[in-house]
Amino acid sequence: TSCITAGFSSPRPLSRHSTTKLSVASTTDVTESVDAVVVGGGPAGLLTAIMLAQKYPNKKVKVFDRLKPPPSPSDEEIWSDVAKFYLIGLGFRGQKALKHFGVWDVVKAYTNPAVGRMDWAPDAVKYEDGVERIFTDRPATTEVIPRDKLVGVLHDEILSKYSDRIELNYHCEVDALDLGSAELDRPVIIRVAKCQESVKHVPSTCQDQPKSLSGDMEDSITMTTDLLVAAEGTARTISSQIEAQDEAKYKDMGLLERFSYKPFKVTRYEDDNQRVYKSIPLKLPTGWRPDLNYSARSKDGRVIFDALPADAQGNYCGVLLMKMDDELAAPDTNPKKLRDLIDEYIPQFSPLIDEKNLAAIAKKAPSFLPSFRYAGPRLHEGEKTVVLGDAAHTVKPYFGLGANSALLDVEVLDECLDKTSSIGDAVKMFSVERAGEAESMVKVSRQLDRPGTLGLLAFIVPLILDSVFHGFAPKIFEANTLAMFQRTDYDFRGIQKRKRIDRINQTLVLGFFGYLLSKTNFIFDALSQATGQNLTTVISAVVGTIAAAVFVRKAAFFFLPGLAPADVLGKMQSKVTSNDSFSTPLGFKDKQEGPEDLT
Repeated sequence: TSCITAGFSSPRPLSRHSTTKLSVASTTDVTESVDAVVVGGGPAGLLTAIMLAQKYPNKKVKVFDRLKPPPSPSDEEIWSDVAKFYLIGLGFRGQKALKHFGVWDVVKAYTNPAVGRMDWAPDAVKYEDGVERIFTDRPATTEVIPRDKLVGVLHDEILSKYSDRIELNYHCEVDALDLGSAELDRPVIIRVAKCQESVKHVPSTCQDQPKSLSGDMEDSITMTTDLLVAAEGTARTISSQIEAQDEAKYKDMGLLERFSYKPFKVTRYEDDNQRVYKSIPLKLPTGWRPDLNYSARSKDGRVIFDALPADAQGNYCGVLLMKMDDELAAPDTNPKKLRDLIDEYIPQFSPLIDEKNLAAIAKKAPSFLPSFRYAGPRLHEGEKTVVLGDAAHTVKPYFGLGANSALLDVEVLDECLDKTSSIGDAVKMFSVERAGEAESMVKVSRQLDRPGTLGLLAFIVPLILDSVFHGFAPKIFEANTLAMFQRTDYDFRGIQKRKRIDRINQTLVLGFFGYLLSKTNFIFDALSQATGQNLTTVISAVVGTIAAAVFVRKAAFFFLPGLAPADVLGKMQSKVTSNDSFSTPLGFKDKQEGPEDLT
């Protein structure tokens, strides 16, 4: 399969499949020049190309991607297989970025709203047992779309509006030969090779290991560019090359140089809470709302199930999360055993899965969630290369942060280009604006995904403390971390800083409370004499008992085995308690008018 291009200037209108072979040299000594190159044809990469085309109408942008061109967003036959494509939820960050570049309306035509959640506790088996929550305090309604459909929409937008400025190249891999030099004003030099046929179109969440070039280097071209944007997602070829180059540079430095130089590094965390998933197509029956995120789990932690709307006709894509060593997480498992598992743990969904789909689910191989990682302490190299999107920060998709933050990266880069007079200054400013954000987002998200005792200390206890203190003094203590994800006045660095302040203040309050109790000596003296224990032991026992009572009262839900982050997110929302507390695109406000009236 050779590199193919689409979107260059043509005397006749371009169709979606109007493609031609990229001119490929037999040796690498043929060089051409282009104003900007974007590596990665995902949402962030295509939005970056649109941004550059809007900002520099007289410049040429080339996009290179390893995969084939995306399917048309309007091809109903392709999208009818709802379990084939990975769904993402566009929140206020992603919507803001898409609006900034004038493409939100065309994207929204293909999205489906998720206005709230319906959660089932373990052992809940009926629809009526689920707890429905409608989110009324969020800055934007989450809009759900298959990741590849979003790519298709942006692809079509480029073909229809920017084909004279943006050239789209598929089945191509990019290797950075020279990342440029500010001192010598040398451009970036890259080598583009065709991919092998084995490179397939797969969800980005399944690609989490650095990719070495598999293209045929004897059939490649070299190219120079004044701006290289690495938006290749978790494939991260360019960022891995920057890291290797910086590591070699650092080793050659003297002690004084090393002291002041911070090399580019990709921090990779081992996944100590790994789960795999199988996607499940569902058709909601009459009575189930088609605009909710449905979630259920088992008490022993074996199964976590989450489902989002795939279209407006009640078709959903569910995700069955299991531990990697679960026998039913493997490919070619027994359909009957899988049915038994669903009947035992999430029986309310079993009637929605027919035997044909069940057999396909049992046969398919599991998909993997990405591991946490971030690049830093800068997101640029020299004055002509910048890293953004999943190549800069990768998180698990529990809270909808990854895709939305990737789109926001593009908006920030656009603003940096506006505020500076050169590409070099812009990429440096982008690093200042987003490198810390990338690190904070990954670290905060990872803290919410720790297993066992680590999860208790890093996730559960802070949530309980925040719940207690925010309820007691909301003007002094902020809401929990999950709730703050939805705040427009806090970025991730701000959330991290604020939570540190809250922890210090919470510790001071608890310490002061203990101090006050210690001064009520007459009570403790009496208890000491009655029990025969010394005063310190009595004070510790009383304070511990009070704290434990408050803790247990708040914590009962959080100690369920197999608790998923999404379950906690739902739990932290306020329940719908009045007829006027929410409204939906479906037009009803009273919960009693709800599910049974829907078709």
